[in-house]
Amino acid sequence: MSFTRFLAVARKEVVQILRDTRSLIIVVIMPVILVLLFGYGVSLDLKGLPIFVYDRDGSQQSQDLLKRFQASAYFDIVRVVNDYPALTRALDDGHARMGIVVPWDFSERLHDGGPVQVQALVDGTDDNTANVLIGYAQAVVQGYSSDLQLDWLRNHDQPAQPASVSVETRTWYNEDLESSAFIVPGVLALVMSVIGAFLTSLTIAREWERGTMEQLISTPVTSLEIMLGKLAPYFAIGMFDVIVCALIAIYWFQVPFRGSFLTLLISSAMFLVVVLALGFFISVIAGSQLAASQIALLITFLPAFLLSGFLFSIEQMPVVLQWITRILPARYYVSVLKKIFLKGTPAALLYADLVPLTVFALVLAVLATRAFHKRLA
Repeated sequence: MSFTRFLAVARKEVVQILRDTRSLIIVVIMPVILVLLFGYGVSLDLKGLPIFVYDRDGSQQSQDLLKRFQASAYFDIVRVVNDYPALTRALDDGHARMGIVVPWDFSERLHDGGPVQVQALVDGTDDNTANVLIGYAQAVVQGYSSDLQLDWLRNHDQPAQPASVSVETRTWYNEDLESSAFIVPGVLALVMSVIGAFLTSLTIAREWERGTMEQLISTPVTSLEIMLGKLAPYFAIGMFDVIVCALIAIYWFQVPFRGSFLTLLISSAMFLVVVLALGFFISVIAGSQLAASQIALLITFLPAFLLSGFLFSIEQMPVVLQWITRILPARYYVSVLKKIFLKGTPAALLYADLVPLTVFALVLAVLATRAFHKRLA
């Protein structure tokens, strides 16, 4: 292998990238757009959800309960209505995600010590949000009920009876449960898929379509030198984008970074080799840029978005899909990213993810090398 010929091919590919405006946009702008889009536009945090209230009792006790809802970070009492039709209209129009109805005999039942029910009307068009809302509402009401019981015991000179079991929770790794800390690190896998597989899938196909492959074949450049020379610029660009996206995540979105930056670069380089080899293999077998781009999008970007654990928990997927994710390199890279960013896991404990990435890199590199031959089709 000649290092001079390798540099010549790499220089030619750099010139091609600079001349292609679309490639420049994808390489330079898209990684930043993806990080900002997912960092700001995608949020799993349910806070400040609008609710309407129909207080039929209007007593001090009912107001105390409603103040509990207003004090919660998860609810925002937008309006207090005077009848059911106004409440149902708010739910129908989407102005409220939940309606709270306090019964007319609320304070009276509390005074008598009888059971009291507060009605919650929930918009169930989004079942996940509805379930979370119900859980939040039950927590508020249960907290209010516990305080009432303690007050009643104190007022009647009776000792408070401790609960049989209590749970004190402490969240590790993502203490504030911010969705950006969960989502933003995974964006690096999407960036690598775009830069790696999507762009490199066009390299050989573009040479055939433009008729320049015949010129390459007539030169003394070997197949390996062509492959490495074409992939080297995209590898450098991909690593640059990793650094840029990581810095945006850490310093702009304040995502905690507890691991080693060197470990991040090494694991990113391994995943980048995987997607580069895959993209080059697609480019060789596709024959045209259109077919290559469609195949690359289908088998890299979409699986990385849907099945890698980037947004949706793999453990909650059907068993068949869980097994399918085991053959997706993006699954292991997303796992590595979250462990490095949030847990600070050292490289020695990442073998369960790094070993499969290494196997994928070796297999795909061999396939790409064997698939490309320096001869006319």
